[in-house]
Parts: sequence; C-alpha cells; structure tokens
Amino acid sequence: MLPYLAGIKENLSSFHMPEILLSTLNAKYVHASMGLRCIFANMGELKETTKIVEFTIDQAVEEIVETVLKQNVKIIGFGIYIWNIEPTFKVIQILRQLQPNLKIVLGGPEVSHEKGDQPICDLADVTIGGEADTAFSNACQKLLLNEPIEKFVPSQLPDLKTIKMPYTEYNSEDLKNRIIYVEVSRGCPFKCEFCLSSIDEQVRSFPLDEFLNQMKSLLDQGCRIFKFVDRTFNLKASMAEKIMDFFKANWQEGVFLHFEMVPDRLPEGIRDRIATFPHGAIQFEIGIQSFTPEVGTLISRRMNFEKTKENFEFIREKTHVHTHADLIIGLPGETLETLAISFNMLWELGPDEIQVGILKRLKGTPIIRHSEKFELIFRDDPPFDILQNIHLPFPTMQKLKRFARYYEIFANGGRFPKSLERLVQLNKGLAFEMFWEWTEELFEKLNRVHAISFTKQIDEVYQKLLSFGESEAEAVEVLTNDFCDPISNPKASQRGLPNYMHVAVAKKMKQLKTS
Repeated sequence: MLPYLAGIKENLSSFHMPEILLSTLNAKYVHASMGLRCIFANMGELKETTKIVEFTIDQAVEEIVETVLKQNVKIIGFGIYIWNIEPTFKVIQILRQLQPNLKIVLGGPEVSHEKGDQPICDLADVTIGGEADTAFSNACQKLLLNEPIEKFVPSQLPDLKTIKMPYTEYNSEDLKNRIIYVEVSRGCPFKCEFCLSSIDEQVRSFPLDEFLNQMKSLLDQGCRIFKFVDRTFNLKASMAEKIMDFFKANWQEGVFLHFEMVPDRLPEGIRDRIATFPHGAIQFEIGIQSFTPEVGTLISRRMNFEKTKENFEFIREKTHVHTHADLIIGLPGETLETLAISFNMLWELGPDEIQVGILKRLKGTPIIRHSEKFELIFRDDPPFDILQNIHLPFPTMQKLKRFARYYEIFANGGRFPKSLERLVQLNKGLAFEMFWEWTEELFEKLNRVHAISFTKQIDEVYQKLLSFGESEAEAVEVLTNDFCDPISNPKASQRGLPNYMHVAVAKKMKQLKTS
C-alpha cells in the first residue's frame, strides 16, 4: 500500500466518514446507476473511503445539497446525463456557494465530448471524458494530494478483461426494488449518426465466464430484472447463445431479460433458444429508426428489410418475445410522407410496441453535419429535441410529437390491441394516417397529451370506432374483448367503466369463468 493511502485510511478510520462521494440524479428511483457502481468497484485502495448516494431529478435541489453536505466529504463525483444536467448544474451552483473548497469531478456522456467547454464544467474542478471506471480513482488520488491535474481529462478505454465488474455493489434494496443494468460488451460496430455509439472505436467484451458467475450471484440474491445495455446484443451469436443457455439453465420464475438488437440479424442458434422462453421473459428493443433508404444512407445506417421482416415474423409467430421497435422523427431527408411509409411498414411487421422517438442532438454525434443542408434546428437546452427541419416545419413537428404521445397512451399502453387493429382496418390498413387524423381530433377535444384517464381512453376509442361507421354494438363488442383479455388488461376492474359497457363486460366475464 502506498504511504499516503495508508495515511488516508488511518485518518478515515478515526472519523468513520468517507472522503469521496459518488452521486448522480437518476430519472426515477427504480433506475439504479450502473455507471456509479462501475467506478465504485474500481476505486482500488480508495474504495473504503468512498460512498455512493443517489438522487432523482424530481427531488428538490436544496434537499440534495443538504444530503451531500451531511456526508462531509472532500470530493464529490457527479454522473452527468441528458436528463439530469440542468438540475445537477443547480446543485453544483449551490455547493460552490456553501462549500467552495469541495472538489467536484464530473463525468458521463453529457460532458465527455466538448472537452469541458460547458458552463457546468466551469464550476467543476475536473471533468473526465469517456469511460471513467479507473480514471475517477486516478483523479481523486491527485486531488487528495493537491497534485496538479488538468481541468479536462480524456480517459483511456479501460481493459474490460482486467477491470472489476459492478454487480457485487448492488445491495438487497436494489435487487428487490430496482432495475438492474448489466453489460457484457461495450461499443457498437455501426455508425448511426444520431447515436453516441457511432463514435466508439471498437466493440469490447467482458470475460464471459466471470460475467455469468456474477449473473448467477444476482439470481441467487433474488434479482429478477436484467436490463442489458449492450448496443448490439445479437452481434456475436455465440456469446448471445451462451447467455441464453445460462438463463435457461438457471431459470427462476419472474425473470425478465431486456436486450437491444439489430433487426436483420437473428441466426438459427438465437432463434432456437428464444423460442423456449415463456411469455413475459424476454423483451427485444429493436432499432428500426427509418425504412427510407435515402435516410439510411445519410445517417450511415443500412438494413436488410427482407431479413428484418423475416425476423419479425419468426418472433411474432414462433416465440413469446415482447418486441419494442423504435422509429425516429426528424431525421435528415425524412419527410412526412416517407415517415408515414416507414410507420405503416413497421405496423405491418406487428411489434408489440412502436416507440416514436424525437431526434435529439446528442453531444459528440455526427448528425450535426447535416444541419445546414437540411436546416436542422434543435432546442439549446435538454433534451435537445429537434424543433424543425427543411421538410418538417415547427407546427408539423409539434403535431408529430403529439402523435408520439397519443400513440404511447393508446397503443403502447397495451389495453386496446383489438380495437386499434379494427380502426386501422376501417382506415384501409393505413395505420399512420388513422393515428395522424386522430391526433388532431384528440388534441382539439382534450387540449392535452397527459393525464388521460383509462375511462376517458375507452370513451375516445369508442367514439373513434363510431366515427368510422361501426354500430354501438360492434364498438362495445371489440372494446369488451380488449377489456376482458387477461393479457391486454390483466388487472381488469369494472370501476369507472363507461355505462354502455357494463352489461357486455359482465356477460363476457361470466362466459370466461365458465369456459
């Protein structure tokens, strides 16, 4: 042990207080920060002097500051992300006023790519760019010794074969109540220009056997939700197959596995394995983004549509995998017409959810190179959403954002699958056009895109069915089938049910009980 570290540890043992605090403001309590735990696991001799304290973005800034100051530490490291940069900036402003000698270190994707040239970085002593697994510990050693250190420190890519994994740092409370994020690889071979992974130099993997041992430990401790953050889980089929085999061999009731995957790559080995998992066990997040070839070329994203279609068909017909597919609004070269085509093509593939996302200007991504030609205008503040471009003026973009929100409520909420399918059929199979028209009607009527009760949702679907010429009896029948479906509405309660559905629902429930 280095002499100065021994002195630090001896000093700490007498006061029983940490010297270093690792913190971040999570979007929700349920999100346990894997980044903090990666750093904490690799603090080396400083680990005993380090503590993790997490907050959420909905907590009052003053309360966060109060909690931080109670720790009485010398150094605090904040993880900075797109969702928390503004409240964290306010926290740091107050910390600087109340405790100017506190050393503040920043890291995370929101401060990694502009070499510290941001207002929040001006308030910090050090900003670490890139993966900070070991770089944070090195920075703390220099700060504790008052050694000179650069204001911006670009970290070297850590060797995933030698750094410590973070999974022993999740406690029983995390395992019981929070989503546990895991990763077997970092990086992405694709160069999609809207994504931070487009600037990764290579794909690197953790030692698989050690990773699986860690997963076994989490399972044994009661962990049931495993959210893999690997950008391309199915990139290396042999690794994906071994992970599937592991979870199948160690299966526990209630396990949920979330994977991000590229849509046109699903070899037989992966197919055979996912087909054996029960309903609710696996979710695939599938990045489509756009089916428009010209857009794909502009953003350096290529996809084999026929392979993608074949894979969706296999997943839908041969497995119980839940599919969550992504489209992005505002990509350069995408018009309202081509977006409608992409949406309708994706609707036909039948994913369980279509996430209609808004293009964001993530720091460091090359999407910005299209700004002049396509007149891309983004918000200057988080979440840096696109406001308009040459093909989608601001009013159209606003309506598209409402479209995305209403689709999230009525379609991705999962309560009306048969009713929405019927509405699309009545609109000649044109899903985008039906939802686009309905978006305008809903906003004119409700003047809001949030806080729409389930009762109100039922009534809006009912009224839309009637507007297409369905009889009252036909509309009630399809809504009743959705309401009584144990998959789409597993916690069906007749409380608040519209009066016109009570008789039909009671009759259907009775039939289901006797069948």
